[in-house]
Amino acid sequence: MILPIFLMFSFLLSSSSCNALDFCVADLKTPQGLAGYSCKKLELVTVDDFVFSGLHAGNTSNLIKAAVTPAFTAQFPGVNGLGISIARLDLAVGGVVPMHTHPGSSEIIVVIQGIIDAGFVSSANKVYFKTLKTGDIMVFPQGLLHFQINAGTTPALAYVSFSSPSPGVQILDFALFGNDLPSNIIEETTFLDDAQVKKLKGVLGGTG
Repeated sequence: MILPIFLMFSFLLSSSSCNALDFCVADLKTPQGLAGYSCKKLELVTVDDFVFSGLHAGNTSNLIKAAVTPAFTAQFPGVNGLGISIARLDLAVGGVVPMHTHPGSSEIIVVIQGIIDAGFVSSANKVYFKTLKTGDIMVFPQGLLHFQINAGTTPALAYVSFSSPSPGVQILDFALFGNDLPSNIIEETTFLDDAQVKKLKGVLGGTG
């Protein structure tokens, strides 16, 4: 009888400590750890910490003709510790967000303008793919490879929400060809020939 009472008391204590703070605005002057940033001193917190005005159109004049404008903890300190964040996605005609993953977050996208082909690949290698139109929403489970492509003849705009204030990102193409991993290792693990690997490394900035 004593053990259940003790466990319940411990749970209540842990729950009350979790709710001891209304929020934990990020102190961006401190290092970011696995649990996020340290909390800014309460007397230094202002309403501006909870407001972000930077989701403006991004510059799509780049290799992938796409721009992601984030409102993560580093840009929006008020979301620190809240398990949420948002970003703006601009896709020029022909724009693409290559296969990528967010190790720390699920993602949900809502199309505001244009037509976007989007999909993800499950751990069983099953593909879930859909052409999204204005007003459509799609979710991408945490850690799975996914992509977005402008499938229309006009620029596309979407807003993307995450289940983490710092979702992280790893783009497959850059992970393979944008670093100094020796070409022969990439060739052996991807079954691509030397010319293809060197061409992709040249495009994406890799060496070796």
